[in-house]
Amino acid sequence: MSEIYLDSKIVGEAIANCRKQKGMSQEVLSGFADIGRTHLSAIERGERKPTLETLYRISQALKMNMSDIVKEIENML
Repeated sequence: MSEIYLDSKIVGEAIANCRKQKGMSQEVLSGFADIGRTHLSAIERGERKPTLETLYRISQALKMNMSDIVKEIENML
């Protein structure tokens, strides 16, 4: 059985795309999501994967459903 995994770079790129579509800076988004800007930056660069809680906070800060971000990720696969 082959390993299935989700590339953290794709996750980060999808989040960054959503953020840019909303016209937000990392500083503003991280403030609204109550996460550190450096943490958000690491997620967007693919160095860290967000937990479900963090993804939920990001989606709420972007005024999006979490499923919309997941759809963006799926479209990039």
